[in-house]
Formats: sequence, C-alpha cells, structure tokens
Amino acid sequence: MFKFLFWRLMRACLTMFLVLVMAFTTMRISGTPFEIMYVMEGITPEIQAALEKRYGLDKPWIEQFWVYLVDISQGNFGRSIATSEYVWDMFASKMPHTVTVGGLALVLAIVVGIPLGACAALYRSNPASRVGMGMAFLGYSIPHFVIGIGLILIFGFYLQVLPTTGLGSLNHYLLPVVTLAIPMVAGIARFMRASMLDAIGQAYVATAVSKGLDDNTVARRHILRNSLIPLITVLGLEVAGLMNGSIFVEAVYSLPGVGRVLIDAVEVRDYPVLQFGLIAYALIVVCTNLIIDVCYVLADPRIRLEG
Repeated sequence: MFKFLFWRLMRACLTMFLVLVMAFTTMRISGTPFEIMYVMEGITPEIQAALEKRYGLDKPWIEQFWVYLVDISQGNFGRSIATSEYVWDMFASKMPHTVTVGGLALVLAIVVGIPLGACAALYRSNPASRVGMGMAFLGYSIPHFVIGIGLILIFGFYLQVLPTTGLGSLNHYLLPVVTLAIPMVAGIARFMRASMLDAIGQAYVATAVSKGLDDNTVARRHILRNSLIPLITVLGLEVAGLMNGSIFVEAVYSLPGVGRVLIDAVEVRDYPVLQFGLIAYALIVVCTNLIIDVCYVLADPRIRLEG
C-alpha cells in the first residue's frame, strides 16, 4: 500500500506541475491584460511598458515562472491586476458557495442516479425503466447552461415559484443544484445500469440463484454490491464534470461563487486570478481522483497494487 500511495502521489504532483506550467504559459500567449483593460481609453506604449514593469511582466517568461513558483511555495498567490485584491482572499470568500452547491448536487446525483440505474437493470423489460433511462440519456446530452435557462423559464418566469438569482435562502439553492445534478444523475444511472447488467451475467450470480436464494437477496448481496465497486471510479469523472459545470451554472444563476470570479478574470486576462483558479480546480480533481483510487483498492482486494 505504501508503494501504491507513493507512486500515486508522485503522479499527482507531476500532474499539478504540468497544469501549473500550462496555466502560466497559456495566459501569456493570449496577450497582456492591459490590452483589454484599457481598450476603451487607449494605452500608449510607454504606459503599457510601465505597467508591465510594475507587475513583473517585462521579464522573460522563465524568470517570471521562477518568481511565481517561489511566491506560491510561500503561500503568496499575488494580487488581482484588475482589482488589486489578494487572490487568496477573493477565492476564500467565494469558494464556500461553490462547494456547497456542488456538494449538494453530487449528493443528489448519487441518491437518485444509483437507484435509477439499479432499477433500470433489474427491471429492464419494464416500460417505466425504459422511460427513465431515456430521460437519463436526454439529461446527459444537454449542456448545463441550457438546462439552467430552461428551469429559469419554467419555475422562475412562467410559474414564478422559485428564485433564479443569488443564494439568499434555501430556495435559492434548488435550481442551481438541480441544474448541476441532472447530467450527473444521467451519467451515474447509465454506468450503474451497465455495471449491474455485467454483474448479472457473472458466474457467482448463477451460483447464488442455484442455491435457492430469493431474488431480493441475490440483487442486494451479489449484484448491487459488486456493481458499486466500479462506480467509485466513475465518481472521479463526475467531480471533474461538476467543476466544469459549476462555472456555467454560476453564470446563469448569477451566483456569488468562484465561477463568477473566473469569468470576470477571463474577460480582462487577469493573470494571477486565472492561474490560481485553474490550479485550484485541478487540485480538487486530482485529490478527488487520488482518494477514489485509494478507496477503490480498499474496496476490492483483488486489485493488484502497482506503481
């Protein structure tokens, strides 16, 4: 187990370093932030040179990157070029909203998606199961922002029963959470159904049936339990999709979360904010997948612990 954890940590660190390099390089390829920030007023070459010198953007990229590495190793993520706020403070104040909405959506997706997929596999000839999976395929294929706009039109504009902007009360969480959860419900249900159908055809299920066990016991102890193990891996992919979807959902519902901060930073090429945002999102995904890898090994002893 120690060797397994060591190599997984090394791969996670390498992944984070590559993300950091890509984030740093991509920002600078796109141009300087001052070209966007002063597009209306106009900016002279002298003023732009002075601003680049002030923020250290006049140095070679390699030198800038080294300075950035030293700063983040000391916990200094810089200030926003657009607002002069500390980047860490900007994200620390917004992250709780993003984590709350995303966490609730993930819980809802698991609670709904697993039973839906299980029922679709166990009662696959039932018309209701087919309709449910058809809806799941539809939900999986529709982008988050389209789902969000549709829910706003139905519940906010026509029915006027739910708020559509902000996070002032519990009711404000309903539409954003459901919007994020729908594609995840569909993904989990689809995989759960496929995993259970695969388990149903295994020899150990036939053995359990031949011993005279009732259908409920076979489904619960042998089919469902063994189908949940591969689902652990899929949850890592769902978390990655959740991170991406949260940006669009926060924009659609005007939520005070990290997604809104990133969108504003993209519009003005705010290097420090974008770099930290990309690194933070990547860190969440990498850590989640690392935890899932460990849980997968602990849940299934048959897996060989390899580096």
